[in-house]
Parts: sequence; structure tokens; C-alpha cells
Amino acid sequence: MKIIPLKEGNFSASKTKDFTLLTNENFNTVSGIKMSVQPFLIITENDYILLDAGIGWKNEEGQSVVMKILERENIQPEQVTKLLLSHLHKDHIDGAVKLTDNGYEATFPNAQIYIQKRELDFAMENKGNPSFDFNILEQLIQLPNIIWMNEDKGQITSEISYEVVGGHTPFMQVFWITENEETVFYGADDLPQASYLKYHLAYKSDFDGRKAMQLRILWESEARADSWKILLYHDLEKAVIEV
Repeated sequence: MKIIPLKEGNFSASKTKDFTLLTNENFNTVSGIKMSVQPFLIITENDYILLDAGIGWKNEEGQSVVMKILERENIQPEQVTKLLLSHLHKDHIDGAVKLTDNGYEATFPNAQIYIQKRELDFAMENKGNPSFDFNILEQLIQLPNIIWMNEDKGQITSEISYEVVGGHTPFMQVFWITENEETVFYGADDLPQASYLKYHLAYKSDFDGRKAMQLRILWESEARADSWKILLYHDLEKAVIEV
């Protein structure tokens, strides 16, 4: 399979979840949590699979950063067949829709969009939480190609499996993609940066930090045993690692 990181940039996220693009000039002066925003496109024999959708960041010319990367790879947004959403925080879903002259439309019009229904219920119970962009979320859930997920774990296809693990949010889900004895693992915000494997900590930014920590310990062991490639959504420097 082919793994294409779709890095929108490195950002600082404020307490109110406003994102500021980091540059050489402001890197040491901007306050907030520093992180990348980095969806992934996985190309298999059967699918073009997008893992989360990013924040929809645009460059100085007003062009979508993700679209520019896809253009460079000679990939059209219409080619994406599946969009797998780990959870519904704004920096993972805002790139799934775009504003046009006709209103909001799907950025990837032919993709089936997989959303965990219980994660949506949790979001809707937390109106006012700045981690969510409720305007975009309302537009997203009206799109026609949504596959609502209700099970705790299962197979989307013979290549794609998922599990609702919680941790960062109560119903966050993670994904494995396996093809030709190669396995890619996406732990989303339970395993967003390589440093999370180095330091066994329970982070206060997680809904259940202790559970997320325990999951990372388990996944690291399984990754070593089965040679997973781990995708890092928020790592400032790395995209894919093997442990």
C-alpha cells in the first residue's frame, strides 16, 4: 500500500482551540500546545482511504493545503473512496466539507464517510465545547454518503478493521489497514506523537488519560510483534514510525 501524509502544517492550539500556524519567526513566542495537523491517505488495491480530514487549512493564496498535496501526487478528491473519522474534534473533521457558491459540500464527493454514532451523541451533549466546530459538524452529518457506525469493533472491508477504544474522547475509534502482510495502524489522538510512546503519562487533555496510556503500552507491544507502521497525526516532525 502507499501512505501519503497530508500535512497541513505545524500549529499552536490555544485553550479556546484557535489554531495559529507556526513559523520560524513565531515558533518560540506563540503560546499554546504545539502540534501538527496531518491526515493520511492510504492507497490499497481496492480503495483510496482518508484517515481523518484535517482542519481545512488554506495557504497564503487561499488554496487548500491538502488539495495542493493531492494535486502534487496526481490524485483527484473524487478518487477518495472512504473517509474514516476517528472522532469529531474540529482539527479532524473541518476539512471534510467545503463552502461553495451553493453552500457546504463534501470535499471528497465520492467517499463514504464513516462516523461513530456514539461519538456524535457525545459531541451534541457538549455544545459550547471549543474542541468541536458545531457549524461544520452540522453540515457534515447532513452529507449523503455517511455510514453510521454503532459497533464496538469490526471490519469495514477485509483490509480495514476498527475498534472503539475511548481515551482521548469517550468513543474515539482507531483503525488498522492490512494488505499483503503489511499493517498500518492509526491511533489518532490516543497516539498522536512519537513521544507518547517514550513517556508513559496520563494526559489531562484526554477524557480518560489513564486508559489512553494503557492502550499505548498495549499497542507498542503489538506493533513490535507484528511490525506495524504507526501513523502520527500530531507529531511536529514525524509522520510514520516503526517501533
